[in-house]
Amino acid sequence: MDQRISPEPIDPAAVLWSAAAHDRVDRPLLLILHGYGSHEGDLFSLAPHLPLQPTIAALRAPLPAGQGWSWFPIDVPGDPVGDALDAAALGILAWLDALPEQPTSIGLLGFSQGGAMTLQLMRHAPERFAFAVQLSGFIASATHPGDERLGELKPPVFWGRGTLDPVIPEAAVARTQEWLPEHSTLTERIYEGMGHSISQAELAEIVTFLREQYPAPTA
Repeated sequence: MDQRISPEPIDPAAVLWSAAAHDRVDRPLLLILHGYGSHEGDLFSLAPHLPLQPTIAALRAPLPAGQGWSWFPIDVPGDPVGDALDAAALGILAWLDALPEQPTSIGLLGFSQGGAMTLQLMRHAPERFAFAVQLSGFIASATHPGDERLGELKPPVFWGRGTLDPVIPEAAVARTQEWLPEHSTLTERIYEGMGHSISQAELAEIVTFLREQYPAPTA
């Protein structure tokens, strides 16, 4: 952990879980990270559509933003500056460290800012996360010490975005297009006419990708 940066703490009381504590033992964990100005209940609504193998935990971002919350301030759209992104990532890692029962594996699913968080978490802890689902997000422009290890591991990443997304700048998309093939085993999907959102077609492909990460047990 970078000693220069103070982690932004995650509120344990705000976490939405798909299973009670006694049902989380010896199971994989899927972390869900919402977008700017949203909340932990937003993407948690996807839970009924997702595979049953993992426990799902939807986290609330630490910084107030309008009627919701954010992981980092928006100074330059698509390119967070300073230590805010790292502070949020370190806060999530500290929350994971404090779990009473460690999951068998950890996957990530995030939208917009939450998508950026999934990739930054993998940079901080390349060995810790099995895969990421990155929706309408981006990679931060700064290089990171974890990039080299990610280039060796190449964990599975699903990256979905729409052709009419007015939020994520073209420069951030281009940067992510360059970075992801070098640091992941990439499944990239582009949805014609979709804005800054998640479509039914994208959800179906997310579920397919997740089922590949959580194969059904064989008899």
